[in-house]
Amino acid sequence: MSLADKIFIENVTDILENGVWDTGLPVRPRWADGTPAHTVKKFCIVNRYDLRKEFPILTLRKTNFTAAVDELLWIWQKKSNDVNKLNSHIWDAWADENGSIGKAYGYQLGVKHSYKEGEFDQVDRVLFDLKNNPSSRRILTNIYNFADLSEMKLYPCAYSMTFNVSGNVLNGILNQRSQDTLTANNWNVVQYAALLLMFAQVSGLVAGELVHVIADAHIYDRHVDIVTEMIKNPQYAAPKLTLNPDIKNFYAFTPKDFVLTDYQFNAIGKRIEVAV
Repeated sequence: MSLADKIFIENVTDILENGVWDTGLPVRPRWADGTPAHTVKKFCIVNRYDLRKEFPILTLRKTNFTAAVDELLWIWQKKSNDVNKLNSHIWDAWADENGSIGKAYGYQLGVKHSYKEGEFDQVDRVLFDLKNNPSSRRILTNIYNFADLSEMKLYPCAYSMTFNVSGNVLNGILNQRSQDTLTANNWNVVQYAALLLMFAQVSGLVAGELVHVIADAHIYDRHVDIVTEMIKNPQYAAPKLTLNPDIKNFYAFTPKDFVLTDYQFNAIGKRIEVAV
């Protein structure tokens, strides 16, 4: 079985059996028909994935890896807030009439800041330090900018990455304030596992552990039946992920530079509705 499957089953089982429902509280998210979207949640779930052992992608159901990487590159490489530059429609519900999500996600990563070594945006600062100062304990990004929250169409969910080099191994901690576990858990995991692999490759390092910290891990009321059935599906071994070894510049990666081999997965046969 894939480690991602094992961790997912443990997480959702814990949420369903021991979580707290918010049905008695006013909630912001709504279903498409206007009904309040309530959840059952657990506080602070922490998962660890060792990328030296396997790539953490679900086999219980398909994770659209190409679309996940495309969104990751849209945020971290293009540093964009324009959904017209994204090859999927996952952000359409939050975009304005011009396709902008405001000063959110990629916009924050692209803002330059002054350092004694010069001006860098957050991504380029990480890349600089991984190559020039790998022993630093200050290699991190944070897109939860309070000054700009009023101009964001959606507050960042996955909001910070902390990078740490131990020997020649690059590890990372992804902090997430909120997560729709069925819809987004493995999506985020494969994205930030891919990011660690990219950063490691262009910095001459080996990708190690991805630690995922989720403050509010929840399952929506209309997802409970889907999750309950999904975790009964057959489980397969994790596929192998290969990156194009010729890429030495982070900004040269495209989704075509990632190849998943022997990816087996289950079809769940139901549409997963997203609360907005």
